[in-house]
Amino acid sequence: MAEPSVRLIAHTAKPFDVAVASARTCYSPKLVLPEEVTDGQRERIGTSIWDSGHHTPFQHATFTFGLENVSRQLVWSFLHSHPYYNSDQNSQRYVALTEVKAYRPDLDGRAAEIYDGAVSAAWNAYADLASALKERDTPLMSSIGKVKGLSEKQVAGEAEKKAIEMARYALPVAAFTSLYHTISGVVLMRYARMAGQCDCPEEARFVVGKMLGEVSKVDPNFVKYLKVEPLARREMLPNKSVEAFNAEFDKSLSGHTSRLVSFDRDGEAVVAGGVREALGKPKAELPDKDAIDLAVNPAKNRILLDALNTWQNSPVARALNLVSYTFRKRISHAADSQDQRHRTAPAARPLLSQVHTRKPDYITPGVIAGDPDLKEKFDGTMAMLWDAKNALIAEGVPAEDAVYLLPNATALRFTETGRFIDLMHKWRMRTCFNAQEEIFSVSRDELMQVSTVHPNLARYVGPPCFFRRGLAGAGPKDSPCTEGPRWCGIQVWLNFPDVQRPF
Repeated sequence: MAEPSVRLIAHTAKPFDVAVASARTCYSPKLVLPEEVTDGQRERIGTSIWDSGHHTPFQHATFTFGLENVSRQLVWSFLHSHPYYNSDQNSQRYVALTEVKAYRPDLDGRAAEIYDGAVSAAWNAYADLASALKERDTPLMSSIGKVKGLSEKQVAGEAEKKAIEMARYALPVAAFTSLYHTISGVVLMRYARMAGQCDCPEEARFVVGKMLGEVSKVDPNFVKYLKVEPLARREMLPNKSVEAFNAEFDKSLSGHTSRLVSFDRDGEAVVAGGVREALGKPKAELPDKDAIDLAVNPAKNRILLDALNTWQNSPVARALNLVSYTFRKRISHAADSQDQRHRTAPAARPLLSQVHTRKPDYITPGVIAGDPDLKEKFDGTMAMLWDAKNALIAEGVPAEDAVYLLPNATALRFTETGRFIDLMHKWRMRTCFNAQEEIFSVSRDELMQVSTVHPNLARYVGPPCFFRRGLAGAGPKDSPCTEGPRWCGIQVWLNFPDVQRPF
């Protein structure tokens, strides 16, 4: 199994000198350029502001890394566990994984045999599930394809995508991925500090070391002057109460996948006040409902139709920052890997090394749960992966290494909070039928709960086509759908949220 590959694809020219020059500009009557920075200023100013915590100058330096042969677990547990990055990675929904490619910790002997055998068996199950699901999905996708005007080849491609979206739940989180990952100089140094604190410390340390090495090649000063002391990996003790925690947590969901547990009860009045404050209007002239309408009704606030998402640049729409919602949720590792990309809705996500269970604990996709043969295959794969993980721990393998074998289907329990303006964007993207099925269902559940407590705020929220209904044509070529050739083939806007997703 290949080791992680890290390449520096692009970067700010003279990154350290840009930071020092920007700091000097704060105390200069003119713009200070990087070319004007001296050795003495690098030592005196650069080190001083870094050590004293004045770090904004180092955010001007950005680095774009190309990463290959890194695990999905590293991406979820470390690279995407904070809001200050941008990534684009290959998708298990759209790319069939025909070869066994996965990260393997430093194992040998019996432990290596257990690990490799489990990974191979999971890949075989993935292939079997994908083949069976593709055969099952082809008639439906053919019917939809006629509406969209697709060729037989295109229909086959659509059927495969739907199939591997569900089959990937059987793959271990050790599966390799590749991605572009852009961060600032400050975040790079935070990585150096915190690599040992995630669920995959050895892989994270290796990747971060490669990142620092790549940056040092183009600007040795950046690594020379900015010193951080890596935190040691804190000892992880076996958690004997995780099953009791899970039972307590699941009971608190009251039947929801994602339950609204806290919100600003006067939220609508607060948002209305924010709109009036932006416009300088008294309540007698602009009542609450009318003020909210100015912010959330796309017929009155046309920027809501803008694919550029300029909401935070709008004085009226910024009032939607003033109300927040907190959800307690149980979703799969696969779904949360997408959910966490909505970085402005932070969550208290768990450490798998602390919350893994001895018995299988996972989410089964509905299309698999409804087919006895597929469910038997899926359940057997889940049991095999958990047995292998438990066997590794019995062999003395640290939990942080053993949990790489847990599948994408692994159930995660956590609490998440978001402002309405950010959740509105998330729900717009994830209630589209092109969103993965699990996050679609979770997002619709969340939106319906918010619609109950704050109907005036949520009344226009839905997928892009729902936002645009009545404001664009209704034909296939000029429909309110913004996806173009990626249109799902269903006129969702006609009866959302009651529309049934067929795949």
